[in-house]
Amino acid sequence: MDDALAAAIRDAAADGIEFDGLAVECSGAACSVKLPQEGFTQVGTDAIEELLDSYPAYAHNWHFWHATAPQKDDRWAFLRWLEGAETTPVAPRYDALQSGVTETWGQLAITVQIDEEFERSYDITHVDDLTDEASSAEDDQISDEDESGHGEPPSLERFEDPQAAREIARLDEKGRYRPLKTAPSLSTGWHLADLAASEVVRAVEWFYPATIANWHRERQGELDVTHWEETAARQTGIYAVIEELPDAAVDWMAGACCDDSQCLKRRQWDRSAGNPLDTPRGEGDFPCREPCSLVTAAARKWTTLESEGTRTYEIELTLSEMNQLSEIVDAVAEDRVDEIREADVNDGANRYRARYLRAKLFEDDELPFEETATGDEESVKH
Repeated sequence: MDDALAAAIRDAAADGIEFDGLAVECSGAACSVKLPQEGFTQVGTDAIEELLDSYPAYAHNWHFWHATAPQKDDRWAFLRWLEGAETTPVAPRYDALQSGVTETWGQLAITVQIDEEFERSYDITHVDDLTDEASSAEDDQISDEDESGHGEPPSLERFEDPQAAREIARLDEKGRYRPLKTAPSLSTGWHLADLAASEVVRAVEWFYPATIANWHRERQGELDVTHWEETAARQTGIYAVIEELPDAAVDWMAGACCDDSQCLKRRQWDRSAGNPLDTPRGEGDFPCREPCSLVTAAARKWTTLESEGTRTYEIELTLSEMNQLSEIVDAVAEDRVDEIREADVNDGANRYRARYLRAKLFEDDELPFEETATGDEESVKH
């Protein structure tokens, strides 16, 4: 019998408890306890003790959500979402929590689990490592379980301080700085283990700043969206020029920067409130409420480039060479240059193929164009 828990329920029940299928009312020492889903009703001075003896999960569930979990609305809602508390009744939910319930958040796999005392703990890994862990488990290659009952492949570096998320999120797999924290470039090979409820929320915010708050605002219908035209209009100094970016270029910009392959957010901003972009919004778990600083900085360069006059170029290429130029651009845009094997000369973006094309077409690193002016435009022939 947990006397402290019984006393907490009794104190709260003076004002009435109605939560996750548990209903408790007390008047003096006598209480009424009801669990309609379980067909349990008890009235009397020992009603709460009967609840703890017969259905302890309900009592511990109420206590966790009202005394342990962060009470800030967005964090509370996020933790409820992680374990499916709004959709799964207490009994089957707690059965599932014994072995662990996992949800994904961007590239994070977050697992919540309860022990024999109904105490929750949270683990975070990279989604790719979670898949690897499952494969390793099937092959009986995971390490012995630690004291908390969690197993992990020996290759994962274990952390128990949520602040480790800040350093993990700083660099990508290749050791490059990640200027955009919501880019799908989070490194693998780590495991944040045995986190408390408040700690897992802090860790997620270090991985993906403001995503929980904006996710919650969107669910409540309160997401404040700042569209492109408003963002551009409020810029000053060297960034004021982005207001001149052509409408078509705003679509191209969103396609370049806001695609699922580049950012895990789901774009909610458009050109303006009544003028949506044609570019897909993405499939991310959390919304993007305004153009980010990376987009704004890049827009300055694109505005300059779009202000240039057009020219007509003529250059003699074979069909294979024309296709190769397309392959080179695609390889750079999709960040797959490092994946192309040196010996794979069938790939147009192969380093030797590119060097051969440069040697054939370029003279002193420049194409020798013959320029002929035609009005405001120039026709350039090679």
